[in-house]
Order: sequence, then C-alpha cells, then structure tokens
Amino acid sequence: MEPRINLMTNRIGAKVSKRIYAVNLAIQEASLPKSLQELVELRASQINGCGWCVDVHTKEAANAGESAVRINLVAAWRESTVFTEAERAALALAEEGTRLADAHQGVSDATWAQLREHYDDDQIAALVSLVAMINAATRLGVITRMRGGSYAPGMFAGLSD
Repeated sequence: MEPRINLMTNRIGAKVSKRIYAVNLAIQEASLPKSLQELVELRASQINGCGWCVDVHTKEAANAGESAVRINLVAAWRESTVFTEAERAALALAEEGTRLADAHQGVSDATWAQLREHYDDDQIAALVSLVAMINAATRLGVITRMRGGSYAPGMFAGLSD
C-alpha cells in the first residue's frame, strides 16, 4: 500500500494542513492536559484505522509523559483500571463522536453528563473540537493512505509559520 498523494507537498493540501494545525493550536489553549488530548486523538485514530495518526498520537502521548501501559490500553479503556473517571468521559466522547454513523443517538446524554461533571465549558468546547478535528485528520490519512512509522514528535511545529 503506497500513499496516493502527499498533501504536504501539494499547494491546497498544505494550506488545509496548516489550517488544521492552527485549529489544534487554539484547542491547546484550553486547560486540558496535553496527554489527555493525545489519548483522545489516539482513540479516534484507532477506531478510524489511520496508521499515520496512530503513529503520531502514540508518540506524542509518550512525549507528553504517558506511560506505555496507558497508551497500550487506550484501545481497551473500558476494561482497564488505569484511567480516571474524567479521562473515561473524554474517551467516551471520542468514541461516540467518532462513531456517529454507527450510533443512532450520536453522543449520548450519559456521556455528556459525565463530561459536565469533570470539565468546564472551555474544556468541553476544546474536547468537542478535538474530536471533530482528529476525525477530519484521520479521514485525510485513510483516504490518501498515509502510513505510520515515520513520525517524529514535534515535526509539524513549522506549520504555524
């Protein structure tokens, strides 16, 4: 399986990538731990089967201080003891927000209530935006067949220029 196009070397693809990166910079202004953001993005990436995004978010989570155990258990977070109730609420949002076509109710009232227990409005806005943006990114990766394995933490820092 070879990549179909390198969006970063395409004029339009590079513009879109820079704007997605800019949205992610805005999300990072919320008081959400970087490691939580990476775990949420990792879970959506796993669900969507984006090798590139799984590579990015496992490495960025480790770079943010996450342990190998927690990173490896994201795929089975419901059956794990290593996540807090707040993290579980964020991971539930990631799953339900990613599986919109599969879930008739979208994000459930129960998940929303759990988010409300643990996060303020700015944090919830950031989490909702994070789930939306990672789902856009994973679709770009899957459609263009971006492969995982070559990502190095921080390699996109230049996109903010």
